[in-house]
Amino acid sequence: MHTTIKRLLLLTVLVAVGLAGWRFWLSQQPEPLPEGIAVGNGRIEAVQVDVATKFAGRVEELLVREGDLVEPGQLIARMDTLQLEAALAQAQAQLAEVEQSVDQAQANIAKSESDLALMEKQAARSETLKASNAIADAEYEAAINALAVAQANLGATKAALRTQEFAVKAAAAQVRQIETQLADALLLAPTRGRVLYRLAEKGEVLSAGGKIVTLLDLSDIYMEVYLPADAAVRTAIGSQARVVFDVAPQYAARAKVSFVSPEAQFTPKQVETADERDKLMFRVKVQLPPERVEPYLERIKTGIRGVAYIQVDPLAEWPSFLGPPFPDQPPALAPQATDSP
Repeated sequence: MHTTIKRLLLLTVLVAVGLAGWRFWLSQQPEPLPEGIAVGNGRIEAVQVDVATKFAGRVEELLVREGDLVEPGQLIARMDTLQLEAALAQAQAQLAEVEQSVDQAQANIAKSESDLALMEKQAARSETLKASNAIADAEYEAAINALAVAQANLGATKAALRTQEFAVKAAAAQVRQIETQLADALLLAPTRGRVLYRLAEKGEVLSAGGKIVTLLDLSDIYMEVYLPADAAVRTAIGSQARVVFDVAPQYAARAKVSFVSPEAQFTPKQVETADERDKLMFRVKVQLPPERVEPYLERIKTGIRGVAYIQVDPLAEWPSFLGPPFPDQPPALAPQATDSP
């Protein structure tokens, strides 16, 4: 009797322990995704922009370091311009010279027009005298020839003016070209970004197209994930998404789908599981809104891993385990410990 009771008690305890263990195991399992939500792993990425010199030359000054945050139009580097400045001075002198030639040609035209007017009067007078036989044939012919010469001179001076005007345009174009080259010697940041690599140093001589720095374009922060065909075909550009970063799992960043590849591909090596790498998947880009990224620019680091949840069905409910969005302003960092003096 006592043995039976002991066995029943032991069985009851074992069942209770097993039930408790089973409930604990269930509590540790991830909540299943709602219908209409796709998920993919990825890393934070940004477009890389190379800032390069348009012309060959020596780096005169380099004003940024790796890690610096730069604004659009900020001066990054300056190329040596001594030869260009000398060429500009020469081109400006040439322009001034041909402009003087234009002034001289205009003066010559005025003189030729005056001479022509005089020759026309003399020719008209000779015509009148010729009609009354009051002038010798030789004198009449001389007046007519002088008129023809004056007309030819006027045509020649006008042609010379056109030539000089073309020369002015060519000289002015040369000045503008050198001024453009001088402006191109100032290498400016094309976008807001962070200096990822400094590829040249002060004093280096670079060929045309030589790279100075590589920037991360912080106006285009995104995560690439890979979805199977059944999820990819339901994913539209503009679909809502939530991104949970490994370093801040308590938040779910708002995002949108900005690209869905039209072609399937094998997933790359950085995808976590071998099974997933063996499948043909579709690349999907999930972009973080620039206005939400702005307050966190100083803290954003490319390469941070995370998980993107994509709403392939606009009516689907988000998983309840997703946290709130990131605060409008980043929380203050904890002060670093310092050694006592």
